[in-house]
Amino acid sequence: MTLHLVKLCVGAESVEDLQAWIDERQADRRAKGMPAEQIHTTRMVPTRTEELTDGGSLYWVIKGFVQARQRLVEIRPFTDDAGIKRCHLVLEPKLTLTQRQPRRPFQGWRYLKANEAPADIGSRAARQGDIPEAMRRDLAELCLI
Repeated sequence: MTLHLVKLCVGAESVEDLQAWIDERQADRRAKGMPAEQIHTTRMVPTRTEELTDGGSLYWVIKGFVQARQRLVEIRPFTDDAGIKRCHLVLEPKLTLTQRQPRRPFQGWRYLKANEAPADIGSRAARQGDIPEAMRRDLAELCLI
C-alpha cells in the first residue's frame, strides 16, 4: 500500500523557487560529474520504506500549504561522521503541482496516507493556462479555483 511523506520546504517562497533550487542543484551535480539525482537529507530514517518507495511521494509544504510533490525513488539510510543516523531521500527532480492543502508548521517530516494526500492539478493546471503562482494562491484563498 502506497504511503507518502509531507515536509516543510524551508526557505522557498513559491513552487518556482523550489524548482529553481532543484534545477541549480542538478546542474551543479552534473558539472561535478556526479549522478544527476536529487537528494534530500533528513535526520530521521523512515521505517516504512517499502510503502514509501512503492509509488510514494514527498509532499512539500510551502508558505503554509501543500503545493507540490516529488516522487520518492529510493531511501538510503546512513550514519554521518558524528555517528548520527540519517537518510538520503532520493527524489525525482520534477515537481508535480497539487491542490493546495493547508498545513500547520511542524518539525521533520510526517507520514501521509494516500487517501489524505492532495490531488495533482495536472489537467486542471492545463485548463488554467499559465497563471502566475501568486495569482493562483490568491484565487485559491478566495475559493475561486
